[in-house]
Amino acid sequence: MSNQAIDARTLSRMFLAGAKNLEANKEWINELNVFPVPDGDTGTNMTMTIMSAVREVVSLGDTDDMMTICKAISSGSLRGARGNSGVILSQLLRGFCKGVREHVQVSVPVFADAFDKAVETAYKAVMKPKEGTILTVAKGAAAKSRELADQGEEDLDVYFKAVIAYADEVLASTPDLLPVLKQAGVVDSGGQGLMQVLKGAYDGYLGKEIDYAAIAKEVSAPKENAHKDLVNPEMRANAEIKFGYCTEFIIMLNKHFGSKTEKDFKAYLESIGDSIVCVADDEVVKVHVHTNDPGLAIQRGLLYGQLSNLKIDNMRLEHQETLFKLDGAGQTAESGQTAPAEPRKDVGFIAVSVGDGIAEIFKGLGVDYIISGGQTMNPSTEDVLDAIAKVNADTIFILPNNKNIILAANQAAGMTKDKNVIVIPTKTIPQGITAVINFMPDLDSDVNRENMSEEIRHVKSAEITYAVRNTVLDGIEIKEGDMMGIGDSGIVAVDTDRDEAALATLAKIVGEDTELISVYYGADVTQEEAETLRGRIAEKFSKCDVELQNGGQPIYYYILSAE
Repeated sequence: MSNQAIDARTLSRMFLAGAKNLEANKEWINELNVFPVPDGDTGTNMTMTIMSAVREVVSLGDTDDMMTICKAISSGSLRGARGNSGVILSQLLRGFCKGVREHVQVSVPVFADAFDKAVETAYKAVMKPKEGTILTVAKGAAAKSRELADQGEEDLDVYFKAVIAYADEVLASTPDLLPVLKQAGVVDSGGQGLMQVLKGAYDGYLGKEIDYAAIAKEVSAPKENAHKDLVNPEMRANAEIKFGYCTEFIIMLNKHFGSKTEKDFKAYLESIGDSIVCVADDEVVKVHVHTNDPGLAIQRGLLYGQLSNLKIDNMRLEHQETLFKLDGAGQTAESGQTAPAEPRKDVGFIAVSVGDGIAEIFKGLGVDYIISGGQTMNPSTEDVLDAIAKVNADTIFILPNNKNIILAANQAAGMTKDKNVIVIPTKTIPQGITAVINFMPDLDSDVNRENMSEEIRHVKSAEITYAVRNTVLDGIEIKEGDMMGIGDSGIVAVDTDRDEAALATLAKIVGEDTELISVYYGADVTQEEAETLRGRIAEKFSKCDVELQNGGQPIYYYILSAE
């Protein structure tokens, strides 16, 4: 093997070795996450991203065509990208492959060009690049690579050692660039993940014995049912339906609809059903309720004005139909025949959600497709692309509902050519609910994008979960097992008691102009416990309406919002 250039087979071997090394260290990388939450997943996201590319490379067999290998790496990583770190890794790989795909041999100058292209591509993919992250480590590696190339270095062994050593120094400096890393006493987890790829790739270059057969076996086929619950267009078939009719309408007001009237109307809706959404402005009231008697809701609505956009769905009937359908496959279980395609419509909605109750709320608001995953398992770009393919609409709005999913959604939107895909940058479940509520069908997509994006800025959100380790963040001492309130900008409250943590968190996000507090309780909270907390919230924040919904989400005991 020449020490001045490598061929396509060697590049493929280096890539597979880098992926294997990342996979071997993913749990260690997960533990580097700054926030002591039970879903730290940088290592998992990066591994699942690169393993998607590995699957495509392995399927090529023993090829020596550089273009073919680069296409497999680029396409596989783009489609498999999960979370911010995974999307950035996929963009680094994509840019690198652009730099080498036209070459039969890759030398130091070609590597330098490819590293530059990788960093350029990754930085372009991130709206607001932050230093002290994987991007900084990649930029440092590219800078050293360019320096060596400009100095005339030709020996790849010398080159690889120098690039890795310098990138390690940059990684060690990330705590100086991000104070939150220094407080937690860790380096950036995404940067560490990238280093494991580079170090593994160097092992592959050296020809160290690596069990490539094990990699091939691991990724030759997706694990059975691996995504069965990830993309699920219907609720679980055995879900209990307490109220049978999903009822929606808009009231065009002909009389004053003040806060007292709105409160009374909501109370009435609560007496006849659940999953209530009632949003009022000066001219219209948007109503959604699950009830066993839609007529009661309609009659009450007529007291305030004329009704439009009336829609009633029999959820029990839909529930029965799901028993005869495969998950989103468009086929019936008994006949195997393809079901008739839904007629094309102007606008469709996709929302990322976790928890049966929250998914049901989104579906009740007219969301066409639920991608289940959220914080505990970030869906991939391919999962989003699959959802886009299954929504038969000219324009599709995507609600990521998590800051770590927005990049993957944007990536999927950019890869879609036959539909107008608009990503509303919702970072929380409450923001997603607010966005879809404020969609107005009579307005065009650009105006709706502006309105929805503006409205989500007024929503303050927080989550209550438990700490998985001892740490100090923002001057707050946190012990393993403590209950934490995590707001839009970080941890805002810590307590040993769950409800006290929730109340302390609300005290930080409820302002003088807050009118509504929404509480979505999770799978590990009983309705009785949630009702007790609701009573305490109503007592403490007496000027606000308090709505309680069964979210059913894992890990996060409560999702809170103040509007």
